Amino acid sequence: MASIIKRKNSYSVVYTYTDESGETKQKWETWHTHKDALRRKAEVENQMNNGTFLPPNNQKVSDFLYDFVTLYGEKRWGVSVYDSNTSLIANYINPIIGDLEVQSITTRTVDKYIQTLQKTPAVSTRTRSAKTTYVTDKTIEKIIKLLRCAFKQAVRWELIGKNPFDNAVLPKTEYKKRDIWDADTIRLALDQCADSKLYIAMNLAFACSLRIGEILGLTWDNVCIDDDSIAADNAYVYIDKELTRASKRAIEMLGEKGIYHIFTPLLPNTSTRLVLKKPKTDSSVRKVWLPKTLAYILLEWKKAQSELRSFLGDEYQDFNLVVALPNGRPCEQRIIDKEFNLLKEKAGLPNVVFHSLRHSSTTYKLKLNHGDLKATQGDTGHAELDMITRVYAHILDEDRKVNAQKFESAFYSNPDLRNVRPPQEPERPQQTLDLAALIEQLQKSPELANTLAALLAGQKAR
Repeated sequence: MASIIKRKNSYSVVYTYTDESGETKQKWETWHTHKDALRRKAEVENQMNNGTFLPPNNQKVSDFLYDFVTLYGEKRWGVSVYDSNTSLIANYINPIIGDLEVQSITTRTVDKYIQTLQKTPAVSTRTRSAKTTYVTDKTIEKIIKLLRCAFKQAVRWELIGKNPFDNAVLPKTEYKKRDIWDADTIRLALDQCADSKLYIAMNLAFACSLRIGEILGLTWDNVCIDDDSIAADNAYVYIDKELTRASKRAIEMLGEKGIYHIFTPLLPNTSTRLVLKKPKTDSSVRKVWLPKTLAYILLEWKKAQSELRSFLGDEYQDFNLVVALPNGRPCEQRIIDKEFNLLKEKAGLPNVVFHSLRHSSTTYKLKLNHGDLKATQGDTGHAELDMITRVYAHILDEDRKVNAQKFESAFYSNPDLRNVRPPQEPERPQQTLDLAALIEQLQKSPELANTLAALLAGQKAR
């Protein structure tokens, strides 16, 4: 079924196969040692015998990934994931392994690829500069996750026999303790905040643990702040969409899947669009209850917004957004970030990013509810509970110290137990030398006396 032919300093495994079109072809595979050629010959024959042999395919990784995006990604991804994944392919996959054949990718190839990524400069785009010199471990994790999914489809499409990315050894990603503001700092920041949009956004980020996209995509029909609800502590916001910027290509390719509204751009020639879209994960769709004070703040903000709408008349573009520009148009994250940076500079506040308010919120809630992970997860919308345990482990450890203190009070405070000491080893009686008995033994045994004399002489010689 397969044969080995020696060619100068190498060995070729030669076999015939039937390709996808039904034609019989011959394949020559070159190996540097006879041992490797024997192994490959046995592998080919075994696969042909048990029906698992896959015909050679010269498709390159770049061509395969194009098919993968078209046949898989366009059906399953939203616009944000589409833009993110196609950027990873264009910036970090095709330039490095795009010219390799799919069937040539092995676990060893994957390990070398990861090493190469760690030395690869981070790519800057037209709208965003790279924040690090080289590709971060977190980005590498995303790349391998994407390729693992892609090559899983390659196995399903019978291009390869097994997925080489299944056993990839990733760089260890360390979750560093984030710099956040404590409650007193946030109170100071709110007192100093003069921008009404930022004021509302900061309150929603801290009190409700909302992401910036969720805040900017929140509409008034999802805010329950009537007087009866506030009085009954039943005021809430319902998160079911977010504001983001997506490429025109993603919108065209995905057919507006998961998109509720596309905002008309101010400049028609831009390659991106602001959209209101469905959140990435189902766990992000959630109800978050409002503290009474925040409910009243939102009530006053809604009244002020209504007065402005009446004043501007037709000039006001009403999209029913809670956080909007004075003319009603959506407010982008860069505007909030700019105002947030001005506030930090003006008030002399510690330098954190706006997203850290969400982390401050999570930290504060974990302290208030003594580490109730499920209740906290319900507010944050994290898809996985272990995300909270990894990032906020230091907070959970602080609260776990309380367990030891409660145990001390409840159990060891018993006076009888206070005097308990660990059991100690019984003292062994000291052995004393019986000189009379020793002399008697020496008299009875001359050999013992000679042995003792020799030992004493040896000690003196040393």
